[in-house]
Amino acid sequence: MTKTNASDTHSAKTGTSPAGSQGLNPGDEAPPGTTGTGEDVCPDCHGKGRIDGAPCATCGGSGTVIRAVGGA
Repeated sequence: MTKTNASDTHSAKTGTSPAGSQGLNPGDEAPPGTTGTGEDVCPDCHGKGRIDGAPCATCGGSGTVIRAVGGA
């Protein structure tokens, strides 16, 4: 049996992130700090954070995305 965290329940009901967690950008594969992940240069803006003067939608304007590392 799996225990459910109260913040997970809130997230499932409201569709929002639990308090204190960082949101994911569309290009992220996992939340920042997740074991087995690391930052990579955004494939769409090539690390600049902007495309045609507007913030990159893939990385949220940061120029980086979170990717899985390794391949176990």
